[in-house]
Amino acid sequence: MNQVIQVSEKTRKKLIEYYQEKKKDKKIPYVVFQAVDMDTVVTLYESGKVMFQGKSADVDAAMWKEIDGQSMVDPVKVKEQEKKYYFCSSIGSDEVGTGDYFGPIVVTCCYVKKEQISFLESLGIRDSKKISDEKIKKIAPEIAKKIAYKSVILSNQEYNEKYTKDVHMNKIKALLHNRVLYEMMQEKPQIDFIIVDEFAREHRYYAYLEDAPYIQKGITFLTKAEDKNLAVASASIISRYLFLKEMDKLSDSIHIPLPKGAGSEVDQIGEEIVEKYGEEKLKEIAKLNFKNTQKILHTIIY
Repeated sequence: MNQVIQVSEKTRKKLIEYYQEKKKDKKIPYVVFQAVDMDTVVTLYESGKVMFQGKSADVDAAMWKEIDGQSMVDPVKVKEQEKKYYFCSSIGSDEVGTGDYFGPIVVTCCYVKKEQISFLESLGIRDSKKISDEKIKKIAPEIAKKIAYKSVILSNQEYNEKYTKDVHMNKIKALLHNRVLYEMMQEKPQIDFIIVDEFAREHRYYAYLEDAPYIQKGITFLTKAEDKNLAVASASIISRYLFLKEMDKLSDSIHIPLPKGAGSEVDQIGEEIVEKYGEEKLKEIAKLNFKNTQKILHTIIY
């Protein structure tokens, strides 16, 4: 089965990040990338068209159409559905650092009671990506004082030890989400929903956990969950706060300000670090599977 959709520039960037670990190395004319995700082959063209091929092509295409805002569902029904995820007692989880070459991966879940919603609204809570780092540093401690949360910080040294062809980024994320959610649920909170900002379809998420010693079930997976649920939004902010604190520590330890993301500035700083401390230092502070490593060490082949 083949499905072809046209997406915006914003969604193209999300596609590139989402499938980063599953891209084929083969270069194809007029193609930004081709990736294999379980039983689906995904091809993003320079024109902005995306082709999905395979048994689940229709499901994948529908997911990205929704992310791109092309869903044909009744907006009134959607609003009603979203209200129940907003005005509720819930546990929500979100992660930070998966797209950053330097710095750890941080996953947090928060338990927000219905009666705490007004408090969070007074702080102007929403997706941490839309709030400045300065504001994150101000409001995250306020959230942490009143909202129950669990966080796990995976250093890049640990990430590099875990990362293999079979243990890729999405599997690592699933294991970390599962860990904090399971730990929170052991405290028997009274909730309506457990919500995760969707980074993999439900059956794939649980497939990633098949070897986990314990598995938290009953999760609702939502796209753009940080905009629909305050527990996820709070988790996003606390994760970002912890990520920023860890980045500051790393920068201080090597006396070099570390940039976020995975752009050209990262490559320049990476070269400076290698020159000053040697290649081994990258194992401690960088995600070695990113293509930045090849650029920094001048081993990439174009």
